Amino acid sequence: MKAFAIQAYGGPEGLVAVDLPTPRPAAGQVLVATEAIGVGGVDTVIRSGALAAYGFEEGFVPGSEVAGVVTAVGDGVDASWTGRRVWAFTGTGGGYVEQAVASVADVVPLPADLSSAAAVTLGGSGVVAHFGLRHARFTPGETVLVRGAAGSIGIMAVQLAARGGAAAVAVTTSSAERGERLRRLGATHVLDRSGDGGQDAPAGYDVVLDVVAGKDMPSFFDRLDPNGRMVAVGAVAGQPPADFGTKIMTAFQKSLSFAAFSAATVPAAERSVVRGEQFAAAARGEIETVVHEVLPLDAAVSAHRKMDAGEVFGRIVLAP
Repeated sequence: MKAFAIQAYGGPEGLVAVDLPTPRPAAGQVLVATEAIGVGGVDTVIRSGALAAYGFEEGFVPGSEVAGVVTAVGDGVDASWTGRRVWAFTGTGGGYVEQAVASVADVVPLPADLSSAAAVTLGGSGVVAHFGLRHARFTPGETVLVRGAAGSIGIMAVQLAARGGAAAVAVTTSSAERGERLRRLGATHVLDRSGDGGQDAPAGYDVVLDVVAGKDMPSFFDRLDPNGRMVAVGAVAGQPPADFGTKIMTAFQKSLSFAAFSAATVPAAERSVVRGEQFAAAARGEIETVVHEVLPLDAAVSAHRKMDAGEVFGRIVLAP
């Protein structure tokens, strides 16, 4: 089967097409003929080599979520999965392939009215946004700032915060055009990337949900109200400065909190329930899935170039 692997860390050109044997599902796994593959921010971070110290080696196949049809099952898996259209989490990698394996615990059936492209736009990001807001102890009536709102996680966080009764949902983004699109999804205030601007925007926020991290992350502690909570759900701009916690200590009397959140800490069964609910809501039109573009799997390098250039609003999807 065709796949794309990281031949050399660095730029998008390090991704190359390779031929791999079609995998066989092990016990507890299913094999999925992929119809759609989500291109995530973490894929570009891994490809850049920034996470090489965490065990990612050259030859690694990126991609963590796919949608398609189950074509085979491993031992211990109910045979009725065969032929079903599903969304599947493949782990930290293994998704840029024509045939993907996944644990059956990380597979969710798809509604007939939800496209495979929409599924991989929502499946990973919706869960991160949902449980990220829960991790921040968000409650109705509070104000929320989503930093880095133009990606799939940010777009879902905006919608879920608005649906959850937020008093205000501010976003940081790179252009007025993106800001208007985010307003249509539930944002009430549009700020620039530094968190400035926005007519009548709140002076402070109860919750900052940060997809970006990077060197500028500490400045957003200044945007928190007393008892405010910042939760980092991504790091598309890299790690924050090593001393970022000094900002919290400097503002000791405001009782600020910081946490990192990974959906890996949520039990698989809970993730699956929320995904199923979100897929159903999207099929009913209650949640909007924003697909930036659907490209063939052969265009994986082009997809990563667009990601690196900051051109993507929503999610790029690869279709084998």
